[in-house]
Amino acid sequence: MNKFRLLLSATAVVLLAAALSPLRNKFHPYFFPSLNLIWLRGEELADLVVTNGTIYTSDAAFLFADSMAVRGGRIVRIGNRSSVQDLVGSETRTLNLQGRVVVPGFIDSHVHLIFGGLQMARVKLRGVSRKDHFVNNVREAVSNMQPGSWLLGGGWNNDLWGGELPMASWIDDITPHNPVWLTRMDGHMGLANSVALKLAGISTNTVDPDGGSVVRNSIGEPSGLLIDSAMKLVLSDIPEVSVDERREALLRASNHALKKGVTTVVDFGRYFPGVSPEFSWEDLSDVYRWADLSGKMKIRVCLYFPMETWTRLQNLIKKSGRKLSQWIYLGGMKSFADGSLGSNSALFHEPYADEPLNRGLQVADIDMLYNMSLSSDKAGLQVAVHAIGDRANDLILDLYKSVASENGMRDRRFRIEHAQHLAPGTAARFGEQQVIASVQPDHLLDDAGSATKKLGIERAHGGSYLFNSLLAGNAQLALGSDWPVAEINPLGSIKTALKRVPPGWDNAWISSECISLNDALNGYTITAARACFLDEDVGSLSPGKMADFVVLSVNTWETFASEASASVDATYVGGLEAYSKKLNEG
Repeated sequence: MNKFRLLLSATAVVLLAAALSPLRNKFHPYFFPSLNLIWLRGEELADLVVTNGTIYTSDAAFLFADSMAVRGGRIVRIGNRSSVQDLVGSETRTLNLQGRVVVPGFIDSHVHLIFGGLQMARVKLRGVSRKDHFVNNVREAVSNMQPGSWLLGGGWNNDLWGGELPMASWIDDITPHNPVWLTRMDGHMGLANSVALKLAGISTNTVDPDGGSVVRNSIGEPSGLLIDSAMKLVLSDIPEVSVDERREALLRASNHALKKGVTTVVDFGRYFPGVSPEFSWEDLSDVYRWADLSGKMKIRVCLYFPMETWTRLQNLIKKSGRKLSQWIYLGGMKSFADGSLGSNSALFHEPYADEPLNRGLQVADIDMLYNMSLSSDKAGLQVAVHAIGDRANDLILDLYKSVASENGMRDRRFRIEHAQHLAPGTAARFGEQQVIASVQPDHLLDDAGSATKKLGIERAHGGSYLFNSLLAGNAQLALGSDWPVAEINPLGSIKTALKRVPPGWDNAWISSECISLNDALNGYTITAARACFLDEDVGSLSPGKMADFVVLSVNTWETFASEASASVDATYVGGLEAYSKKLNEG
């Protein structure tokens, strides 16, 4: 009889759990603690319990909690303190937040991780605002180099010193024995000295390649500047970075990301116009898999690969699935439609105001891009295309519409990377076509001062960085940095999205496009996860998901919401402390 009663009792619990299962997304244990007790009763104790804070979950069903329990790297319960107490044992670590705010681990939706790590060890020109400082930085860097070795670096922004573009003549006298290649901050233009131009065979007779331009001086000689696909003329002569250097770059970049609260990145690799598509695959095999197998991965990465290699990714996913490990996910395919505003190579419907004969560059053949996108999508691969100018965005939206019509309805989550400048009515198309806008707020800090000069006030103010308009049209907004083009710094980027006040300005640039704190946080968490199909594992602090979270320096949500300012006190990945400024666990 006792066995029969026990069987009936167990059956009732299973049936009740099954009946309540569909409600888990609608009603969360924070409000209905008994739901958690049904499916967690009898489980082992928690590895970590976090209490006494304000936890923003990014889960619309229960936005705030004050405690959560973690086991095996995943969240098992979240709610109030009493709801997690029965999971505390003698071996359970506890983290008393002392009132601090916690948010999900930030997901940077657009980085070039290994390239950023490499740039950290090269000559730095970011923020340089004078020609003589530019030259001095190069002089100092080359003084420690052997003759014949390449001097590499970048991050320069000519707008900071008035707009004049650098030339090889600026640095030829101080680099007579070393080839030099220095990329502009946006990665779509680079400066070569005369030694490098000679090695690459670039002369007055050099023809501009498709999708690129060799900038020339007043007498037709190459100035040293190469734009977009023309960069391959020099890049092909630069020795490949060693495996050890790339591995060190990954570790360097990962530590840097963790300090900023970033626990997952969407990595578009060392892939720029003019760069070999093999780099992304070599980094997967030589760097990421090595780090994973040797236990050196510190952040999660979702990798995207050059569009022309779509069959390789299709075959790899068939063999291994999209999730290679808890650290490495296979994302999709990436291509380019145009260049950048700063390099005057973003593709627009109308000419640049400061270059009346220039509408920008279409860096990919549209028919070829359509065929590759069609094949990638048919194979079930996500497609992401770089588009900055208004014409480039319209071209890609048209292309996506045609591909979706041809291949039929499915959850494909097309992405446009950057979506910086949009023609009237284009913002609404993102929501209508369910295309994700992967945007980088901090780029507007660099563009605000120059956009009017390049586009004219009407185009600049009517179509630049339309974050609020995109959201109003029901688009999904995924936020990122484009590091190393801009600094990897979600909290700073969130403040930019809220305030839109460039350095030295008193007022917002296009204030009508400011967005709310919740929208910006979601853009770095749950929406960023959905944008790369990782929302089952990360993006919100929900039971079953990875325990990736960030402890902020602020003690009240009201302070954070009003000031939009905070710093990172600690970063946790899988429930383990990966970076800490001062917190101690008990």
